[in-house]
Amino acid sequence: MSWGTGQQLPPALPRAALRKSASMYTEIQRERPDGGNILTHPDYIDGNPDLIKPKKLLNPVKASKSHQELHRELLMNHKRGLGVESKPELQRVLEHRRRDLLIKQKKEEEEAKKLQSPFEKELLKRHQRLDQLEKEQEKQEDHAPEFIKVKENLRRTSTVTGDEKAA
Repeated sequence: MSWGTGQQLPPALPRAALRKSASMYTEIQRERPDGGNILTHPDYIDGNPDLIKPKKLLNPVKASKSHQELHRELLMNHKRGLGVESKPELQRVLEHRRRDLLIKQKKEEEEAKKLQSPFEKELLKRHQRLDQLEKEQEKQEDHAPEFIKVKENLRRTSTVTGDEKAA
């Protein structure tokens, strides 16, 4: 009495019969020596001479010469007590120089700000204000309708031609 997929159970079959058939199936599975799973017991273990036994594949990364040399170097450094985090001497010197250069630049900028006279500071402030005003005017001009821009261009050309006629 096996009910395959797609088949409906007859309505007269009670649930107790279903439980009984399910328990019978589990008993059959327990009675099998291999547990009912084909993958748990491959055929080549039985010693069948016709089958080729599988071999483990080589990892191409570990098989590469550069990887082996790197691994050997890491092991040697570990035995010597050098950490993986330690950097080569050249890299440490270059980073030290960069850091010193940045510190010197910051000090020079601070000194230049301190040495500025009050007059130079005021000039700098006015220059910054003028730059801001120019940017605001450019933004306003960008948002103006096209006919206003064309009209302004026409006025400029007409005044230039009028000045040229008077001269």
